[in-house]
Amino acid sequence: MTLLEVILLALALSADAFSVALVVGLRFSAPRQLFRLSWHFGLFQALMPVVGAAGGVALRELLHGTDRYVAFGVLAALGARMFWESLRHAGPFRATPDPTRGLSLVGLSLATSLDALGVGVGLALARANLPRACAIIGITAGLATLVGMLLGAKVGHAAGRLAGALGGLVIAGLGIKMLFP
Repeated sequence: MTLLEVILLALALSADAFSVALVVGLRFSAPRQLFRLSWHFGLFQALMPVVGAAGGVALRELLHGTDRYVAFGVLAALGARMFWESLRHAGPFRATPDPTRGLSLVGLSLATSLDALGVGVGLALARANLPRACAIIGITAGLATLVGMLLGAKVGHAAGRLAGALGGLVIAGLGIKMLFP
C-alpha cells in the first residue's frame, strides 16, 4: 500500500472515533479526559490491525457477521447509560459518570476500533508494511479523537445539561447504525 492509501484508510477508520469523541467532549473536556480518550482510541486503533493480522482469516471468519452486533451492543448500552445518567443526575451537584474512565473507556475504545480488526486481516493479506500502517492509523485516530473532543467542548459549554442526554442518544444511534452494513 502506498503512503497515501494508508493515510486515507486511517482517516476512514478514525470517523467513528471522531464522532464518539465529539459527543463525549460535550460534557467531558478536562485535559486528563482529552488525553485518556485520545490515547486509548489511538492505541486501540493501532493495535487492532495487529490482532487482525495475527489472527488472519480464521479470526475474520470467527467474527464475520457478528462484529457489528458487538459494536451495536457496546455503543447502544453506553449511549443508553449516558442518556439515563444525564436525566437521573439532574440536580446541580451530581456528576455524570465519566466515559473516559474504567469499563466505559474500554468499551468505547473497542467499539470504535472493531473495523480496524478486519483491516488488519486485509493489510496482512496485502503484505502491507504493518508497523507503518498501524502507527499512522493510531496517530490519526488519536488526533481525530482530540479534535472531536475539543469541538464537542465548544458546543457542550453552550448546550449545558442537554448535551449529556443528546450525547447518549448520538452514541446509541451510532450503535444502531452498526446494525446496517
